[in-house]
Amino acid sequence: MPTNPRTVLRKFLARPQHEGAGAVVRRSIGRFELKYFDPFLVLDEFSVSAPAGFPDHPHRGFETVTYMLQGAVTHEDFEGHKGTIGVGDLQWMTAGKGIVHSEMPASNGTQKGLQLWINLSSSHKMIEPRYQEMASTNIAEAIEDGVRVRVIAGESLGIKSPIYTRTPTMFLDFTLEPGAKVHQPVPESWNAFVYVLEGEGVFGNSKASSTTPHHILLLGPGDGLESWNKSSKPLRFILVGGEPLGQPVVQWGPFVMNTQEEIDQTIQDYENFENGFEKARYWRSEALNQDHNF
Repeated sequence: MPTNPRTVLRKFLARPQHEGAGAVVRRSIGRFELKYFDPFLVLDEFSVSAPAGFPDHPHRGFETVTYMLQGAVTHEDFEGHKGTIGVGDLQWMTAGKGIVHSEMPASNGTQKGLQLWINLSSSHKMIEPRYQEMASTNIAEAIEDGVRVRVIAGESLGIKSPIYTRTPTMFLDFTLEPGAKVHQPVPESWNAFVYVLEGEGVFGNSKASSTTPHHILLLGPGDGLESWNKSSKPLRFILVGGEPLGQPVVQWGPFVMNTQEEIDQTIQDYENFENGFEKARYWRSEALNQDHNF
């Protein structure tokens, strides 16, 4: 149990904006109010309906974590990897030295989810791409005293995720029944935030005002988080923490490196189809080459 609970330092609403091809995201990290929260580059709560989506695009220098809340998206890349991420499923993708992929709706209706971008240290930015994927049924869960937690990464209520995080990270999906409270340890040296998905909750101080969906809360120093559900409906939120890298960040769209020279080199590599982007020369996703008829 935390002996020095973290309080809320900043709180703001993630407002909708357009991204990709007709998709709508609520971006909380990676926008003008909060450009970077070391080691986190972007947090999007996305909503997309066919034919909108995120067609073929590159990445280098970080990881993307996709966690579906509703519906499903199909992912494919220039390495020949393809799959569908359904509700409750997880994809932890290390872009490393380079990947080109697409993320498009897999069914009718509105698909919703979260995508988190986690920075990589300079020593890991040019590693080979890799994936860790987990079906919803395989994600570890614990239930205790009106609290349910899905352990995406890290550890909670004695349950530990098998996901390997190059940049040490915790990612927990909590649901608190009315009247429930939770005490979750967080390493003192880490940065941490809460993003509210459903209901309303009290965070950091039992006398604080309630926080409603689509708000991000940046947590101050301490060794854990305390949260209460004082409402009559379930509260659902994610708690994410990570070890700061403390390194320079230079970003150009989907490329994140440490210097402008490295960004210039990345753009050159991508345009010339080399140094990790060789397969981008001839690859096009199936989604890009066909109409969506669901």
